Amino acid sequence: MGKIRAWSAVLLVLVAAIAAAEAKSKPKVCNKGWECSGSIYCCNETITDYFQVYQFENLFSKRNSPVAHAVGFWDYQSFITAASVFEPLGFGTTGDKQTKMREVAAFLGHVGSKTSCGYGVATGGPLAWGLCYNHEMSPSQDYCDDNYLYKCTEGAQYYGRGALPVYWNYNYGLIGDALKVDLLNHPEYLEQNATLAFQAAMWRWMTPMKKKQPSAHDAIVGNWKPSKNDTLSKRLPGFGLTINILYGDQICGQGYIDPMNNIISHYQYYLDLIGIGRQYSGDNVDCAEQVAFNPSYKADTATS
Repeated sequence: MGKIRAWSAVLLVLVAAIAAAEAKSKPKVCNKGWECSGSIYCCNETITDYFQVYQFENLFSKRNSPVAHAVGFWDYQSFITAASVFEPLGFGTTGDKQTKMREVAAFLGHVGSKTSCGYGVATGGPLAWGLCYNHEMSPSQDYCDDNYLYKCTEGAQYYGRGALPVYWNYNYGLIGDALKVDLLNHPEYLEQNATLAFQAAMWRWMTPMKKKQPSAHDAIVGNWKPSKNDTLSKRLPGFGLTINILYGDQICGQGYIDPMNNIISHYQYYLDLIGIGRQYSGDNVDCAEQVAFNPSYKADTATS
């Protein structure tokens, strides 16, 4: 009996040691209720800790003006609810506070520039009119290409919708699969549900177009290191690379053109408004001389 007890004691010590080793090998995860759970990133400040309602209202101060086209559609809660899906993956929860705030400003800078109805003499200035639209007002085509896996649904129209406007049947199908929402058959959902519209944009932000390429998230938080070929192509980490990832040679590699400058202006304006300041825009803000990751003549993108 004495030997059995001794072996039992040894086994208990071994089990305890193994359990301790496993605990050390597993990264710590944290839970912050509905906003961020089950992730190492949830141990950091979450978006509601540093980006609050009044800041959202400052960034998009004209979105509910009577002349805006999506009055009453976009709101802070929809943004935060959408972000709760991606915060555990690092969206707005990666790095120090400045890095996190810079990412939110960068993401919303793209959103604001693509949904703005501001113009040169607009009240409050052209940068105050982000989230004015939630869909393309006068589509030039039906954006249906049946040469893809995601065949067009009869009667559906795949014009631009959402916070980072989605075009074409194959992009609606791809994003719908990722979000587990039937966007291929119901593309209209992106102009009916602001949370879903933000989620589609955040999925695009967090998802690389191809393996071995960075996501826009990776580019702005410093997760990505350029290869020799990237360096030769003048692709370096920073806000400029997010433009390259999202829009490629539609905007990048063409010098300091207005569409690129407009996106950068929104980003820096938002940095000022949320309390960081444009002096902390980071390196490589533009993509004027960058070679596109995925040239348009041989690649599809979720925003074109």
